Amino acid sequence: MLTSSYKNNLAEIKNALRSDKSFDLVERDLYIGGRNAAMFFVDGFLKDDIAEKILEYFYKNLKEENFSSPEHFSRSAVPYVEVEVSPDLKKICTDVLSGISALIVEGFDKAILLDTRTYPQRETGEPDNDKVLRGSHDGFVETLILNTALIRRRIRDTDLTVQAFKIGSRSQTDVAVLYMESKVDKKFLKELTKRLNSIKTPSLTMNQQSLIEALYKRVWYNPFPKVKHTERPDTAASAVLEGNIVILVDNAPSALLMPTSIFDVLEEADDYYFSPVVGTYLKLSRYFITILSVFITPLWLLALQNPQLCPDFFKFILLDEVQNVPVFWQLILMEIGIDGLRLAALNTPNSLTTPLSIIGAIALSEFAVESGWVCMEAILYMALVTVANYTQPNYELGYSLKFCRVLLLVLTYIFNIWGFVAAFVINLLLLCFNRTLSGKSYLYPLIPFNAGEFLRKIVRVRSR
Repeated sequence: MLTSSYKNNLAEIKNALRSDKSFDLVERDLYIGGRNAAMFFVDGFLKDDIAEKILEYFYKNLKEENFSSPEHFSRSAVPYVEVEVSPDLKKICTDVLSGISALIVEGFDKAILLDTRTYPQRETGEPDNDKVLRGSHDGFVETLILNTALIRRRIRDTDLTVQAFKIGSRSQTDVAVLYMESKVDKKFLKELTKRLNSIKTPSLTMNQQSLIEALYKRVWYNPFPKVKHTERPDTAASAVLEGNIVILVDNAPSALLMPTSIFDVLEEADDYYFSPVVGTYLKLSRYFITILSVFITPLWLLALQNPQLCPDFFKFILLDEVQNVPVFWQLILMEIGIDGLRLAALNTPNSLTTPLSIIGAIALSEFAVESGWVCMEAILYMALVTVANYTQPNYELGYSLKFCRVLLLVLTYIFNIWGFVAAFVINLLLLCFNRTLSGKSYLYPLIPFNAGEFLRKIVRVRSR
């Protein structure tokens, strides 16, 4: 805690911040109104023009009556809107490291905290993963306060609540929880707040993922996503208006939507930017293609292993020639190869992306067939699977479906029909026993069944 001794306060703050060890932690010694003062701030977080005007006012206008108390000084002598007074040394240091300027004045036992910060940020633009044909083309950035403003711009209602938390004993990461007071599930909100306050971790090293793992520690082996990520402010605002909770984490250009079911994850903004008929078609097409991406290769493998069970009108999918490499291993090698190409594309400079894509396409098609490693049919079905994965924007769900497909392939290859049935049951159980953060069913409103809500998830109804 600070005292009325200016020298002690100055030494305490300098020692706590270790400002003499870090060149970007700046101490600006001042002499205002006939008293010694000092301002601490982080170079790079300070709005220089605002700070310059505040100091100019201090030098020209301060009088002795302004110094009766820190509270009176903040009200009568500080020409700025975001001002706070605090004697807590830990809070002062945390705020300074967050970008707030701390002013200590001779004779005061509290510091004046000026929120004159600004963060380096990129321009707000349309996110690469959540593009739409219609609708707004703005997206979240890495600055928390700007992300909350993008949602506030869409919901001009006093019912919208933005609750702030600091997570991480060292990182002190800012986290915001947004919800509509009259619509939110109060029980879930209370449980979420309790979990956020009880998180014991030095820092959110991997940002949102670290927060999710701290909130949801159980059933780590279930691959299906527990929350929905979105980089679109309109999607986040829509979720808030429907009674869901949105979590924003500083330095993360996306929002977390919860509670989340499998139907929520499969939705995207384009479903609602078109008429109900078109939106319904897009929804149903995405559901069908998603299911097809899981079963197309396992069913083909099952047909190859049991040609006598294949209907006559599907006989054309059977292979006439003996393969050098079993079809199962062809599919597994291509599953791994496609992931390899994805990773290579992420780490390839833009100028080399096109040549790499051409080389990868040739290597996985013509050359692979001619060398005898794979057959054309296997390439066709894996190409369909790969394209189908991009019909929904959630990468985490895409890999969850991939694990389900690989499980089907493995058990079908080993145990034939019974293996296919067993893998299908296991995948179904993973869906059924998965729980959202609120503890509700991951398949709601299908399980437990709610006819009205299920219709709204399947069919694009008129906006209310």
